[in-house]
Amino acid sequence: MGMPKLPNAELAIMQLLWREPRLSARQIQEQLYPTSPRSQHGAVQSLLQRLMEKGFVVRNRDVGVYLFSPVPSREEYASDQLEVLAERITDGSVVPIITQLLEADRLPKEEIERLRGILEEWR
Repeated sequence: MGMPKLPNAELAIMQLLWREPRLSARQIQEQLYPTSPRSQHGAVQSLLQRLMEKGFVVRNRDVGVYLFSPVPSREEYASDQLEVLAERITDGSVVPIITQLLEADRLPKEEIERLRGILEEWR
């Protein structure tokens, strides 16, 4: 536990990299700002630099261009953030959080079935 919570702009880049783990800065820029009238190259470079400094992204130069890849998986980041939230709000228990999601009808049936299967496996 202990990954920092990412600001929305950095999280947007991570979302792209979790879907497609090897992207160039240009590909990231084109996906984040497809209709921007001016170049967002500097903004994307700055976000990538911050993500590298935080240990969220690595840069490899395989094909003559730098490709960026995520370090923690989406699941690792989500789990870490859920633990932080549980510590802050419910003394470390995730049960009230899951209960609230169920009661608010925020979990689709397939996810409930997936949870049921996971719980059965851990018995």
